[in-house]
Amino acid sequence: MILEHKRYELFGKLTFEKLVIEPPFRKLNTMPNEACFFYVIDGVGETISEVDKIRIPTKESVLLKCGNYITRIPVTAATGPFQTIAVHFHPEILKRIYENDLPLFLRKPAAGNLAMANVKGTVLISKYIESLLFYFENPDLVNDDLLILKLKEVILLLSQTEDQANIQQVLAGLFSPTTYSFQEVIDAHLYSDISIEELAQLTSLSLSSFKREFKRIYNDSPGNYLRNKKLDKAAGLLQFTDQRITDIAYEAGFNELPHFSKCFKDKFSLSPSEYRLNQKPK
Repeated sequence: MILEHKRYELFGKLTFEKLVIEPPFRKLNTMPNEACFFYVIDGVGETISEVDKIRIPTKESVLLKCGNYITRIPVTAATGPFQTIAVHFHPEILKRIYENDLPLFLRKPAAGNLAMANVKGTVLISKYIESLLFYFENPDLVNDDLLILKLKEVILLLSQTEDQANIQQVLAGLFSPTTYSFQEVIDAHLYSDISIEELAQLTSLSLSSFKREFKRIYNDSPGNYLRNKKLDKAAGLLQFTDQRITDIAYEAGFNELPHFSKCFKDKFSLSPSEYRLNQKPK
């Protein structure tokens, strides 16, 4: 649940926003022609792209180029709500504020297909976020000139971080969507704990269209195919590792142990612990 939402628009488009959220929370973010810098003030966040997942701890951030993303805020041991600041980049606004003379790293072709990159916390970024918090508390001081200055400032800071290689790759293709095939998205999330509905969203398909395409390619339903893949991986881990069953369930993509145990017994006619004992050399 969103407890607080403050925002500033530049030239009619959302550019800066501050959110306070009560976990758990998840949201689909479709950005066909937009990029975003997402900073965690308090709490832990997760961002899932078509082919990757990034965990964002407190005082760190992620840079996202245009594409489809799922933002998740899990319940953690930390007390208090989740707080974040997001800065949105729109190509038409950047061209306008740079007077059609974009910095080189925004003009050169992308060197890879990286869709998002972690940005580790630095003193400069921390001070930048503090300044944004100040302006969110003092809206009378905010005008377009200030917003333009703060937008240019974060782009400069991102281009000079220690994660420069990945950041530069994302920045260089900030508004060039990376295209992934249906199977690439599925393969990337075989062992993720995301739902069928979320997978459909990442492929930009309705749920019914996603199920039809899945059946056409894999000759199986999404639920049955993905569950069997997860269970086969769990069985291998039970046989060849000494990991705890709880850890194996999580690694295979199950987020609840009772559900994992039931699914496992339904398929192998043994509980996970019985299966492990049965596989050991006699």
